Amino acid sequence: MHEKFQVVGGVGRTTAAGAVVACRVSHPRNPGVFYGSNPLEDSFSALLLDIVFVIVIIHLLHIFLRPLHQPKIVSQILGGFMIGPSVLGHNKNFKLHLFPEDVNFLLSNIGLIGFMYYLFMSGVKTDMSLIKKAGKKEYAIASFSVVIPLILNITFALLIRKSMDKELAKFSSIGAITSSLAITAFPVVHPILHELNLLSSEVGRMAMSVSIISDAVGMNALVAFEASIQGEMDGKNAIWYLVSLFVLVSLIVFGVRRVMQWIIKRTPEGQAVDQGIVVAILLGVLVMGFFTDMFGIAILNGPLWLGMAIPDGPPLGSTLVERSETIIFELLMPFSFAFVGLYTDVFEMANAGWAAIAPLFFLALAGHFFKFGSTLVASLYFQLPFRDGLAVSFIMCLRGQVEIVLLLHWMDKKIIEIPEFTMMVLMTAAVTAIVTPLISLLYDPTRPYMVNKRRTVQHLPPVTKMRIVVCIEDQGNVATLVNLLDISNPTVASPFSIYALHLIELVGRAAPVFIDHKKCKAPSKYTASDSIHNALKLYEEARSELVKLHTYTAVAPKRSMNQDICELSLIKKANLIILPYSKGNMVVGDSRMGLQCVNTSVLEHAPCSVGILVDKCNLHSPVVGQSFWNSAQHFAVLFLGGADAREALAYADRIVGNVDVCVSVVRFLSQNSRGDNEFEKKLDDGMVTWFWVKNETNERVIYREVVVRNGAETIAAIQSMNDDCYELVIVGRKQGINPVLLEGLANWSDENELGIIGDFVASEDFTAAASVLVLQQQVLRAQCQFSSRLCGKNRFHIR
Repeated sequence: MHEKFQVVGGVGRTTAAGAVVACRVSHPRNPGVFYGSNPLEDSFSALLLDIVFVIVIIHLLHIFLRPLHQPKIVSQILGGFMIGPSVLGHNKNFKLHLFPEDVNFLLSNIGLIGFMYYLFMSGVKTDMSLIKKAGKKEYAIASFSVVIPLILNITFALLIRKSMDKELAKFSSIGAITSSLAITAFPVVHPILHELNLLSSEVGRMAMSVSIISDAVGMNALVAFEASIQGEMDGKNAIWYLVSLFVLVSLIVFGVRRVMQWIIKRTPEGQAVDQGIVVAILLGVLVMGFFTDMFGIAILNGPLWLGMAIPDGPPLGSTLVERSETIIFELLMPFSFAFVGLYTDVFEMANAGWAAIAPLFFLALAGHFFKFGSTLVASLYFQLPFRDGLAVSFIMCLRGQVEIVLLLHWMDKKIIEIPEFTMMVLMTAAVTAIVTPLISLLYDPTRPYMVNKRRTVQHLPPVTKMRIVVCIEDQGNVATLVNLLDISNPTVASPFSIYALHLIELVGRAAPVFIDHKKCKAPSKYTASDSIHNALKLYEEARSELVKLHTYTAVAPKRSMNQDICELSLIKKANLIILPYSKGNMVVGDSRMGLQCVNTSVLEHAPCSVGILVDKCNLHSPVVGQSFWNSAQHFAVLFLGGADAREALAYADRIVGNVDVCVSVVRFLSQNSRGDNEFEKKLDDGMVTWFWVKNETNERVIYREVVVRNGAETIAAIQSMNDDCYELVIVGRKQGINPVLLEGLANWSDENELGIIGDFVASEDFTAAASVLVLQQQVLRAQCQFSSRLCGKNRFHIR
């Protein structure tokens, strides 16, 4: 077999000419293992195996570390660390066969491209309007948390300057390192807040505003110190650096930005941009990397600035994110962390000795303390709650991809060597690994939503305004929701205040948006909200004396939409939240995506009662008039007992006031009172008696009782009603139901958000065309705490 020498980049021997090269015997393409060839002798085969190996290690580490509230960045750093010379790469055979020098060269270059696209994607998602929207509090905290640590860091560095080595002791080097320690990078904060489900929380919004403002402040310091590094050899270099920087930034702001806006104008409303444009922009990332490297600017700045020039959200930003995010984050980024891991060597750090790395270690440690302390002081000065202030301060201490990129840049500039690089990478992982669980421990975004005051339909006084938060996913929900609201019988004595919230999934931008349409107009990219709110306004005009409408739009990740819903309900003191129901929600990993995830979270944390409407498109509104439909509408209430059933009956009592509606109430009882909870039974009896005494003479109300022995008989009794004579079935979700009524049905239901009976009535097994309204009564904070203490115990004793 013919052999030849292949010259590759990387660490190798020094030739007579002084050039550093690495040589490896290169073989012709392997014909296959069955011909006696070793596939790992081929660089491409080894590269394929390496990247699979790295991705598997990162995902396995994330699976094990996720229960400890560790973000993915920690798993990624540790995954790269494991394959490097510190762990597996220390074995000569492992390194020789899996990570030879030519493969390392390929990994390093692809890894650098991965960082370029990661920062580009972070720039696309960055919402620069956060700087304009931020208040004085955010500006003050951001400025204080950058300027004060920067001054303290420089002072401390100058005090220990004599113990530093020659390169690190330069003023330009000290400035570069201390300024990076004072900054909290937005591309680092956002993904961790997303993992912690804090994007829509008060602390999350503040942290994102503070981080993006601090980035804007700190970037000026980084540019200044970078220029000083360039000017160390010759002052003209610094001038040319600044000129090149000005030209490049001007090109992006006044050239690229306008081209992107022109592309958006050419794209038809509601459609994604052309695939060719997406490809051209992704190629532009490489072009920007080339120009920044050519001008002597850090190679990763160009992609970040290009991303920031692209308007976030639909149609351009969201299309770029949807079509490229998975490839970048799940395929290219493992190359990047493999690249970092190959340069991380604890043995070189040990050989260098403590004296060599101690100055940088103490400088970095002091930098984190200065950052934490200054942020906390500023937060407390502006009267943030102590726990919230602590959470914001810890968020500002997070470190990740941007800091690693800066470390690579410092190593390229000879400011630090492998031992210092290794120490700083490990410190980055350690700080983030320690801080992230503390944030989860300190701040619970759902804590404010659980209140001790009754906000239910049942406990609403008769002559009182009813406040309803109506959540809308798309235009298809509007007609049925309007019909349900009108059937619910708003009156002059008890009018409705309706807070309509249009839910839009956050794609292509980092920061969630909450729009109050009375205070500001929705951006053109969210014009779908206008048609929805216009339809609701027509209903308000038709019922002007009975209904007051307030319209909102929430653009947020599905995982945190519940926070916008619950916060609006809490602020407006709502009595009821009405959520749409969607069948066939997707489940990805352990994250329950889609509307089911939103509904489940709202049910767990809502500050009032919650209703889930399963729309079968058969409700019609009395606004049209009974004469048009030629008959009254018939509704059924399935009363199985418990707080949720009492809430359903209270809602039905409101509906009974509508002369165009007939209501049939069916109460299910267990034979010989088996399994009854005496306290719940008394409350049920009282509620049913009140309802029947009030409506005994009403010919449009029918009440009957059904005695059953188990869940099968309960289902059979409900099936007997399956004759298409009902337009709506109202049922309580699950609180307080006698378990005998559901005996044998626990494994039958797969939709926990509707409860067992609600799931059955909404399913295809119940073939009637009736829409379904599943109600859950508000869970008070005290009740929630009491239930948690009884977790695992049977509250109903079957005799």
